[in-house]
Amino acid sequence: MAYLIDTNIIIYYFNGLTDDESIHTILADSFKISIMTKIEFLGWGQFATDPESNTKAREFISHATVFNLTEAIAEQAILLRQQFKAKTPDAIIAATALVNGLTVVTNNTADFKRLGVQTLAVNIKQ
Repeated sequence: MAYLIDTNIIIYYFNGLTDDESIHTILADSFKISIMTKIEFLGWGQFATDPESNTKAREFISHATVFNLTEAIAEQAILLRQQFKAKTPDAIIAATALVNGLTVVTNNTADFKRLGVQTLAVNIKQ
């Protein structure tokens, strides 16, 4: 199965907060993200004030396959926003998954399931 990793999972994993060994396998086999996830992750405020973390984050994300915004993804995102009033970032990530036949790995399973996207949750440390 091919996966698209949501921003929240990238942030949790980068910060050592995942408590699920399956995420290592998923990232090794299918480290795929939407351009929206790249923007959200690297735009995280912590990186603006911590150059060392910023460098590590950029190195980490450089290993991902990034799905850019194509016309097909944009059109699908537009439909999702119209039909479900989805937030733009979620609509773009969901559209990326739908257009490319990917399952979204996320902790926001309800948000993506309502958009018609297959999801997989990962355990987070409590």
